[in-house]
Amino acid sequence: MVTSSPAGIRSTWPIFQELLRTGCSKNDFKSIAMKRFKIWWLAVLSLIVAGENSLQAQPSDSAVIMVLTHYDVKPPYQQKFRKALWNYVFSSLKADGNIMAEAYYEEGNPSGIWMIERWSSRSFHDENIKSGVAKAILALTKDGLASPVDIVFAEDLEPISKEAYRKTFKIGDQPITIMLFVDAKEGTESVFKSLYHVAMPEFRSEPGVLTYQLSQVSDDKTKFITYEKFRNEAAFQYHLKIPAVEPVIAYLRTSIKEQPFEKGLHRLIEFAPLFREE
Repeated sequence: MVTSSPAGIRSTWPIFQELLRTGCSKNDFKSIAMKRFKIWWLAVLSLIVAGENSLQAQPSDSAVIMVLTHYDVKPPYQQKFRKALWNYVFSSLKADGNIMAEAYYEEGNPSGIWMIERWSSRSFHDENIKSGVAKAILALTKDGLASPVDIVFAEDLEPISKEAYRKTFKIGDQPITIMLFVDAKEGTESVFKSLYHVAMPEFRSEPGVLTYQLSQVSDDKTKFITYEKFRNEAAFQYHLKIPAVEPVIAYLRTSIKEQPFEKGLHRLIEFAPLFREE
């Protein structure tokens, strides 16, 4: 049973009384009321969904895993790392058990390089890192990094197919991939997962969204990572304005350990595999 209340569930009657007292028009009142109701209703639905068993699945060796690796690369080694990761991506995409593999650099910070992988089980990933292309990356880490490699394992909370993960952008798109790292206040994790569970169908149906996922870090259940692929910057900005995102933003502004939540936002530019369709 969820005992905490998500942001947005509170009595709004005093607010409306104040609006009426100060001369709010009927049309303005109606607009505000409808907006409040949408946020309230999504939050109520989130509490209902919080009890679903699908959100309580425990990780195992046979579960799909996300592997997120961050390299803080010294400038002289950037091209070598990109080449090595390019080779690793294409090798991984052909490996048994691979679901997806992509490499990125951080917008505005080419030294920040990210590798995002998903595997049908941990054992497939562990076998893959024994490959020659993986060992080539390991060799570069000995002298080419400004700080140690950071590797995070996570489980997807809203599963989609391998084909959905490998869906490609179109020629002419100007893609941006967003990752948001969220460290939830203890006891609010179920609320956060539920809010996303309710909103996810609408997020994924946006015309400018290619892929959207929420994952939970395996060894720390208060930590989450979003994976959001947009066709261009306009699509991302549109996403931030739709009503379905409002309860999520309200949560992020009230129920995470460190504010502002934008500090956990990373804007990524893909450099492998760079597949595009006509």
